[in-house]
Amino acid sequence: MEPETRVGSRRIYAGRVVNLRVDRVRLPGGRETEREVVEHPGAAVIVPLDQGDVLLVRQFRYAVGTALLELPAGTLEPGEPPLEAARRELLEEVGVEAADWESLAVLFPSPGVMTEVMHLFLASGLTPPRTVPPARTDTSDEHLAVERVPLPEAVARVARGEIRDAKSVAGILLAARRKG
Repeated sequence: MEPETRVGSRRIYAGRVVNLRVDRVRLPGGRETEREVVEHPGAAVIVPLDQGDVLLVRQFRYAVGTALLELPAGTLEPGEPPLEAARRELLEEVGVEAADWESLAVLFPSPGVMTEVMHLFLASGLTPPRTVPPARTDTSDEHLAVERVPLPEAVARVARGEIRDAKSVAGILLAARRKG
């Protein structure tokens, strides 16, 4: 399949987490059109397993207007390796460290419009942190509640449509397949 070629680009918005640009592209065959692209630095997603239970976080998501039960996750900092981001987010959101890490998948959550790449990890051997983590200064807008759910029940909640966040659906099902 022939790629589309960018022939021009203009920034529409520059934000704290995402940027928006409109690219002029040449299609195979020569015709030109525009593509709207949301630039995102990528994310790390963690499936924390503790004695058969997955540790999930419940948080209100303004964009969809409801609280969702999700896997812990976070945006990559500039130059930050995905596994390092996963370790940071697990500690910040759930308050634990993991002895064992395994890559589950690398996903494009919305490739039609976003550059975001999500790195999914399975984390096990969970323990309280060895040292007290520094206080977070960037999360005054995050209010999380950690919930422990047996992995088979998490899979059932996905099947019933109770867990609807795409990264969480993918991570839970991949972890269940890996552990099953």
